[in-house]
Amino acid sequence: MIQLLFLVLFAEGAVALLLMVKVGPLRELAMRGVDQVKTGKGPATVKTLACTLTVILMSDVASILKIQNRGLKVGTVSPMDQVLWRTHLLEASLIGYTLFLAFVIDRLHHYLRKLITLRKTSSTSREEVEKLQMENRSLREKEDKSSSEMKKLQREIAKLNESMKKLKSETEEHERKASVAEAHVNALQKQSEELLLEYDRLLEDNQILQTQLLSRG
Repeated sequence: MIQLLFLVLFAEGAVALLLMVKVGPLRELAMRGVDQVKTGKGPATVKTLACTLTVILMSDVASILKIQNRGLKVGTVSPMDQVLWRTHLLEASLIGYTLFLAFVIDRLHHYLRKLITLRKTSSTSREEVEKLQMENRSLREKEDKSSSEMKKLQREIAKLNESMKKLKSETEEHERKASVAEAHVNALQKQSEELLLEYDRLLEDNQILQTQLLSRG
């Protein structure tokens, strides 16, 4: 029993050491081994062994106390009781260390799994942050491009507005010139009509004078 406990204690110590110190791929092998123990029927088996060892530990402690009480009553401890006392003490110590190392291994495995999960989550979050930064950079570039295009369109609209104002002013000038020309034409027509009337009057006067001259002759 004691040799088996020494073997289990050394194995647990090696596993705990591999979990605490990263030595190449050995930590990963130790993690996989603990994973296999924690899957399937492993947890039930471990709990059964732990309960059995706890019962044996309590029995050893009870035996130690019994031997001590018997020695106190008698006043001396026989060599046989001394051997039994040392044997039970060694066995109880080994069982206690074994249970303690099992608890340490369980906690180390638990926190290492959490650490691995956190690292994966952190890596994923970092990738997502980088992706968001790239998208933000792309959006900024698009925004800058849209802003430059908007400014270009605004300049073109301003040019078109200036051209429209210029065309409007030219149209107004042409309309003013056309109205002036129309007024001038109307004035010329009126003057022409007056000249025609004057011409008709002069023709009448001429005919009258010719008639008078012919009557005198």
